[in-house]
Amino acid sequence: MRFGKSAMAAALAIGLTFAAYSANASSGAHWGYEGEHGPENWGHMSGEYKACSEGKTQSPIDLSGALEEDLADITFDYKPSKLNVINNGHTVQVNYDNGSSISVNGSQYNLVQFHFHTPSEHTVGGKSFGNEMHLVHKNDKGELAVVGVLIENGKENAAYKAIWSNLPKKANEKKSAAVDINASELLPQDRDYYTYSGSLTTPPCSENVRWIVLKTPIEMSEGQIKDIQKIMHKNNRPVQKMHDRVLKISK
Repeated sequence: MRFGKSAMAAALAIGLTFAAYSANASSGAHWGYEGEHGPENWGHMSGEYKACSEGKTQSPIDLSGALEEDLADITFDYKPSKLNVINNGHTVQVNYDNGSSISVNGSQYNLVQFHFHTPSEHTVGGKSFGNEMHLVHKNDKGELAVVGVLIENGKENAAYKAIWSNLPKKANEKKSAAVDINASELLPQDRDYYTYSGSLTTPPCSENVRWIVLKTPIEMSEGQIKDIQKIMHKNNRPVQKMHDRVLKISK
């Protein structure tokens, strides 16, 4: 990642857009996932969304043709958090208590929230999955790292029971519960991953986001996947062009 005036400006832009993104994804020009407000039109809806159509490092992507490398292990230091869930009109989002983080090549990123897209936004060799979770992290410079977890149809996943029992069904509805959750229990045991430089997958589509997509999917039952589909319907952005980026995968 390059530093200097351009990097500082990018970090500031990411910090500002992330603040709006995490506080209320429905702020700014009205956008959605279908028709005239759908992903193909995001870049033309507002000057702030220009990157959605003009950016060269956009997300999601198809995870194929990855270059195998001895990538550093990611250290997940997730602590328990009270359950605080919001339906922001675009996704179901769980806001996470302070104190949890990941470390990537010596850089620490603090977990802020995680949310869901159905069906998955990333694909693997063209294959889509029933759901995808994004764990959004931010470091002290305001730079973002997002951990993606692919979710396929399979056995019921008990680790998600507390969240699924408190899914807000209406836009702007919030739910809290007197239970603790631990994001580490929501991940696959195998932490091998894909990584590339990308963007937010929703407007303003800000770039310079470090993407880490875990290679091994987790399972949810068909009923669990349908539960969130009934609330959010289809809320996934189509895959974007790679351009001259390099996708890496841990050996």
